[in-house]
Amino acid sequence: MTKVAIVTASDSGIGKACALLLAQNGFDIGITWHSDERGAQETAKKAAQFGVRAETIHLDLSQLPEGAQAIEHLIQRLGRVDVLVNNAGAMTKSAFIDMPFTQWRQIFTVDVDGAFLCAQIAARHMIKQGEGGRIINITSVHEHTPLPQASAYTAAKHALGGLTKSMALELIEHHILVNAVAPGAIATPMNDMDDSDIEPGSEPSIPIARPGSTHEIASLVAWLWADCLLFPSDAADD
Repeated sequence: MTKVAIVTASDSGIGKACALLLAQNGFDIGITWHSDERGAQETAKKAAQFGVRAETIHLDLSQLPEGAQAIEHLIQRLGRVDVLVNNAGAMTKSAFIDMPFTQWRQIFTVDVDGAFLCAQIAARHMIKQGEGGRIINITSVHEHTPLPQASAYTAAKHALGGLTKSMALELIEHHILVNAVAPGAIATPMNDMDDSDIEPGSEPSIPIARPGSTHEIASLVAWLWADCLLFPSDAADD
């Protein structure tokens, strides 16, 4: 039986790299997008070149709980779910003293509430299937280290890290492994970068002196969904 993976926000960046690596490893793929439908279609087209099925759907985690039902629709279309990569998120910068409450809530709604609902839907199906599964939450290095002028984003990523730990504790009895990946500076559209920015010495403030690539993050995520991986749960890979 072909396994199925759903990767949120896989129209670009880390999500796209994860979706394509999953497809390369034989997974049928569920692809979600928020504002870049063309990017999602491009991901689906590239995934299909590996001989797998790829389905796309619009996901708006600012409109909850209804928005998260896109995950349910993808599972119905693809028949099951074995891996969920919770990658969708939002980030805005604003000084703590000036931040409107609406902006604070917007970030928490997408980054925490949305991830919670997507994971809950996927986990319920994994339990019903009775074959275990993997849930990987993409947090951020700012789960551990605060980002100036981004108190909502920093707090939300801390919260998602805590949610990951609770999920791991409760879902392990169903053989569902839950982990977080906390990327640092990665060459993605959210960071106004792409692969052309990955040059040695381009980011001297980083020990490796360059931003990370989406493929490097996808490779780490791939290790977490591997069938041979039966032990680590509740780990945050930075």
